[in-house]
Amino acid sequence: MRIGILSSGGDCPGINATIRGVGKTAMLRYGIEVFGIHNGFSGLLNKNDMELFNESNLSGILNLGGTILGTSREKPFKKMLDSEDNTKPQIIYQNYIEMGFDCVVCIGGNGTQKTAYKLSRKGMNIIGLPKTIDNDVYGTDYTFGFDSAVNIATEAIDRLHSTASSHKRVMVVEVMGHKAGWIALYAGMAGGADIILIPELGYNMEHVNNKILARSQSGKPYSIVVIAEGLKTPGGDSPARYISSRIHEATGIEARTTVLGYIQRGGNPSPFDRNLATRIGGHATELIVNRQFGRMVSVKGNTVTSIDLAEVAGKTKLVPLDHELIRQGINMGISFGTES
Repeated sequence: MRIGILSSGGDCPGINATIRGVGKTAMLRYGIEVFGIHNGFSGLLNKNDMELFNESNLSGILNLGGTILGTSREKPFKKMLDSEDNTKPQIIYQNYIEMGFDCVVCIGGNGTQKTAYKLSRKGMNIIGLPKTIDNDVYGTDYTFGFDSAVNIATEAIDRLHSTASSHKRVMVVEVMGHKAGWIALYAGMAGGADIILIPELGYNMEHVNNKILARSQSGKPYSIVVIAEGLKTPGGDSPARYISSRIHEATGIEARTTVLGYIQRGGNPSPFDRNLATRIGGHATELIVNRQFGRMVSVKGNTVTSIDLAEVAGKTKLVPLDHELIRQGINMGISFGTES
């Protein structure tokens, strides 16, 4: 057999560990030819952007951040204009046939899995591997990269406690998460935040300010507020800047902002993510060998399994409003900005 591997969308800790998990299992266990496809779906549009892997290509990459294959935001099914005749999907299919691929493994987030599904509908054998620090890919409990991002965000929150306490300030920490607040919830809880605001719940500034004033009046002159970047604000202002300014206006307490940004996506994957990536990479190879195509590898509890790409495409996994961490946080007096 001959397969191709690509990574698409944003970079993420654990991509290289996943490439290694797929490639080494395929080559050493099953004798499969493995090609690395550079620059995401752009590489499928250009047959010259591929390389035949060997074992040495995949050595020493388990702990590396980023992706040795590079990535891109290429969306081959997107038309620039409604009148445009989009030939990219047909070019990709033709290159797939000419390369003699038995399968293409697509590592990426929601957009990648949607494209992977569409390519499978065109007749290509596809396996999807979910990748995102946001943990918002539908059909899997966890994505690799999430644990690494939570570790980084939690460490930042830990460090901000001391400076917030020293200066008696409110520290507003903005973490990634456009539509889903998984990082804010997990890092906020792990970092001992006093207020956690996520897109799924919304928020009321009066509740936020009341919480900060209550802490100040009870002898706690500083507070840590963790928010997701996808939090809605009037006029689309920066969530961190908007929240901090409203806090200062209403309470008179000095507020400072920290936006972690791409720091959360860079660097080496955590041990948990290295092992998770290795497991899902190996499972992807088993699916290929058993010719179970058109599926995305997923994690359910402690089990690595798979789900039909048709069930994943176009969906986003949001934080449930009754999530255990939210319930426990409320029980412990943490504000989620929605108290009645």
